[in-house]
Amino acid sequence: MNSANPERPPHICVFCGARSGARPAYRAAARGLAAALVQEGIGLVYGGGRIGLMGELADAVLARGGQAVGVIPRALLEREPPHEGLSELHVVDSMHARKALMAERSDGFIALPGGSGTLDELFEAFTWTQLGIHRKGCCLLNVEDYFGPLVEFLDHAVREGFLLPADRAILLVESDPRRALQRVVGWQRSPARSAAG
Repeated sequence: MNSANPERPPHICVFCGARSGARPAYRAAARGLAAALVQEGIGLVYGGGRIGLMGELADAVLARGGQAVGVIPRALLEREPPHEGLSELHVVDSMHARKALMAERSDGFIALPGGSGTLDELFEAFTWTQLGIHRKGCCLLNVEDYFGPLVEFLDHAVREGFLLPADRAILLVESDPRRALQRVVGWQRSPARSAAG
C-alpha cells in the first residue's frame, strides 16, 4: 500500500458501533481486525470512543503496540466518552469535520457492524470513491452476515438501474478480518469516474 503521505505509515479507517452488538462474534472480529492491522504495521483511524466495538478495537490495537488515532466531535464527548489512551485524539467541531479528517488520515476504509452512524460514514467514503474524490478501497466486514441485507439492497439497486455494476464492485465484502484488510490494502480502480445515482 502506498500511503498518500510518505512521511507516515499507512492507516486504515474503521467504522464501527459505539455498542458491542448482540453477538460475541462482533467483538471477536474487532479484535481480529486489530491483530491484523498491527501485524501489517498499519495504523488505525476510528471514531475515538472507548465503548462498544470502537473501544474493543482500539483497546486491542493498543494492547499489541499499534497506533490508534481517534476523531470525535465535541458534541459527542458526553454521549460517547473518548478513549484516553490513544496515540492521537482529535476533537473536532462537527460530524462533517470528523468524517473529513478520518478520510484525510486514512488510506482505505473497513466497516465493522454498527448502526446508522457507521452506515453514514461508510456510504460517504464509498460515494467519494465512486465519484473519484479519492481512490481508496472500502470493505464491509460481514460478520455473521450482519451486512447481508445491505449487500442484497445494493445488488437490487444495480438490477433497478440506480447503481452501475462497476460502482457496486467498489464496495468489497469479506467475512474474515485479515482478508478484508488485505483486499483494502491491495485495492485499485481505474481512474474512470461515474455519476452517482
